[in-house]
Amino acid sequence: MDALAGLLDGPRARGAFLLRMVMEPPWSVHIDDGAPLCLMCVTDGEAWIEPADGPPVRLAPGDLAIARGPEPYTVAHRPGAPPQARIGPGGTCHTLTGEPLAQSMRLGVRTWGNARDGSAGMLIGTYRMRGEVSGRLLDALPALLHLPGDTWRCPVMDVLAEEIARDDPGQSVVLDRVLDLLLIAALRQWFAGPDARPPAWYRAMGDPVVGRALRLLQDEPARPWTVASLAAACGVSRAGLARRFTGLVGEPPMTYLTGWRLALAADLLRDGDATVEAIARKVGYGGSFAFSAAFKRVRGTSPQDYRTGRTGSSRQA
Repeated sequence: MDALAGLLDGPRARGAFLLRMVMEPPWSVHIDDGAPLCLMCVTDGEAWIEPADGPPVRLAPGDLAIARGPEPYTVAHRPGAPPQARIGPGGTCHTLTGEPLAQSMRLGVRTWGNARDGSAGMLIGTYRMRGEVSGRLLDALPALLHLPGDTWRCPVMDVLAEEIARDDPGQSVVLDRVLDLLLIAALRQWFAGPDARPPAWYRAMGDPVVGRALRLLQDEPARPWTVASLAAACGVSRAGLARRFTGLVGEPPMTYLTGWRLALAADLLRDGDATVEAIARKVGYGGSFAFSAAFKRVRGTSPQDYRTGRTGSSRQA
């Protein structure tokens, strides 16, 4: 697994919140849904995004923005425009005084706004739960990522625009997968740019020793690794590997391995029906007891509760 694949092998939307927003100025929407990630693509007109901490960003047609939650932000026709609506958890929509707006602003299938022929149009896709996007990926992103349309063009945006208003059987699954593809394409473009700030382990992949160690840990997480066996596989001394790995990655090899194993386990818990015992052994634990203890210590919830979504922890994958 290469470094980029390891970072992007995580977005898996499940019943994502998707809609087309059509607006005529003046308009302003305050987003306070607590979602971990939201993609916004401008199709017509322009929009401004004002993050909680940072300058406003203008979006033109073809531009894509990715907002990383859970901090709130505002999307409007101009910076500083007073919000007229608030989007809360689960995509609920109300005025700032609490009156519901979902029905009054509904314009069709997955289409919402204040004017059917409004001059501003956006496609919006929201990952509702942090478990749908790898924590390692979220930690690598800025609060607001902007890709101007004149620097990149992704055909998946056109597919999303075509599919978002359809109401065919299984359409929600189709839209989930299209959203995943758009997110991966956008992040691949951003990580290749000069403004990207990838995590230390990602940058360390370029080191001839630490990069090999990381690939071994990522490709064979179930192997009973020790620092000594990993150093031998890399052709260096135990002390040399430990020092170099910690210096470049920011944590010791076995600490990194634990985090990687539990990230893989979190995906397996959400995406399949394998038993906790089977998942434990697949990611390198001798049994469910040791695995469950490690999972709860790091993620604040048991594997079974994580699988069923019964957790209030902010440390989900």
